[in-house]
Amino acid sequence: MTLKFIGTRLLRGLVTLWFAVTVTFFLVRLLPGDPVVTVADPNMTEELRAKLLADFGLDRPLLVQYGSYLAQLVQGNLGMSFRQSLPVTTVLMERLPWTLILTLSAMAVTIVVGIPLGVLAATRARGWVDRIIQVGGITAQSLFVPSIGVFLLYVFGVLLGWFPIGGALDPDASGVAASLSMLHHLVLPCLSLVFIQLGGYVLTMRSTLIETMSEDYVALARAKGVRPGAVVWKHAVRNALLPTTTIAGLQLGALVGGAVLTETIYAYPGIGRAIFEAVGQMDFPVLQGAFVLLAAAVVVANLVTDVAYGLLDPRVRTS
Repeated sequence: MTLKFIGTRLLRGLVTLWFAVTVTFFLVRLLPGDPVVTVADPNMTEELRAKLLADFGLDRPLLVQYGSYLAQLVQGNLGMSFRQSLPVTTVLMERLPWTLILTLSAMAVTIVVGIPLGVLAATRARGWVDRIIQVGGITAQSLFVPSIGVFLLYVFGVLLGWFPIGGALDPDASGVAASLSMLHHLVLPCLSLVFIQLGGYVLTMRSTLIETMSEDYVALARAKGVRPGAVVWKHAVRNALLPTTTIAGLQLGALVGGAVLTETIYAYPGIGRAIFEAVGQMDFPVLQGAFVLLAAAVVVANLVTDVAYGLLDPRVRTS
């Protein structure tokens, strides 16, 4: 792994992050409504409105606001929330742990379930097991987060009452009971995110493994008398994981977008829920800060994926 390879990926990530910051800054200002009205009386005097605009820095030309925002961002300052009068960093850091728990849990479950299902489908290619797994994977890819979330919420939360219909933790729980309560609240949101990712992992693993199983080194391992299970898992799966590694990085973007909808449906107190609330409150700094944080997470995940892929496949380093 060369420094040039890592540096190129890092520079590309920084440019992507700057582009995301710029687009977010201008898009949030296209939202209909007046941010001043959300924090004060709609019938306020013009003098009060002008003072609030000046306090929020919204009375300056748009490009001046943009330059000021970039200058603050470079210093690690995300600004102050209009609505809560707190630093945006404080607001988001209270929500970030819940989003990390949800997204990382969903990704872990997806990988643990998706890769074995893909291997099972590949080793039973063109059989009835393979057909069932393919249909399930394609169906999962065609579903939308809101439809999955509402269905799970209604069936398992409302009708059966097996899981809570909102929140992330019982307010009066502590110790072991708090951990169990957190897991209990996590099940449905996590499953909603797993469904939107699972199909990609399964189908990619299946197609790649079928191709890998036809390689000469796999035939050689079989000719040497290596056990069928070892041939699959020690020889074929190791190389078939390369495209799946790429999928893991790319899927994070879909996972982040799905988390916004999922946290809204389940009233889960993460970054996604904060974005939903900030839109209704016209809280520009929180919206900008949340999108910057999510964009940075996607950029870092893709950088790690590129580096991991370069380590697994030396040919990528020279491309």
